[in-house]
Amino acid sequence: MRAIFDEIWRHAKPYLNTRQNDIHTEISVRFAAELLEKEGGDEDVVMPAIILHDAGWIKIPEDEQRKGYGPEIQSPRVVKRHELEGVEIAKGILEALDYNEEKIAEILEIIQGHDSGKESGSINESIVKDADKLWRFSREGFRIDCDRFNLKPMERIKKKDLDIDRIFFTESAKQIARKEIKKRLTESKV
Repeated sequence: MRAIFDEIWRHAKPYLNTRQNDIHTEISVRFAAELLEKEGGDEDVVMPAIILHDAGWIKIPEDEQRKGYGPEIQSPRVVKRHELEGVEIAKGILEALDYNEEKIAEILEIIQGHDSGKESGSINESIVKDADKLWRFSREGFRIDCDRFNLKPMERIKKKDLDIDRIFFTESAKQIARKEIKKRLTESKV
């Protein structure tokens, strides 16, 4: 990663100390880099957005957080609140680092709708949204979600938030997800 992204990560880290967001973000960053390579996009927008996208969860009391994520979201209000809190945190970090103002505007727009927005307005937004969701298919994310939601692997695979053709914007993300889910199926049979 470029030095500026390392610096953003360093500033973001204290805000990722909830919901296992540190692990989630690290994995999502790897998927974002892979998607940037395959799909194009602007890494100066995508990388800060994916590093900072879930920083707002730190502002949500832990007993409320569970209502805003997972296979069955109970509170769209909690989802929106973490996005708006994340925008404020991201803005503060990026401005403190004298990041490019035009890039900041696009980054904040992506963060503001990364979970609640059902459409994508750009390849950068698609990559961030897809990298965020690909976490669910990774070994670590899949295991964490099974534990979090008290689901057996085969139960987890059947949840609608893993519907590959419905949840992803890019073909590359769909291909990665299919490859990852095959691995999870193999692992769950062991």
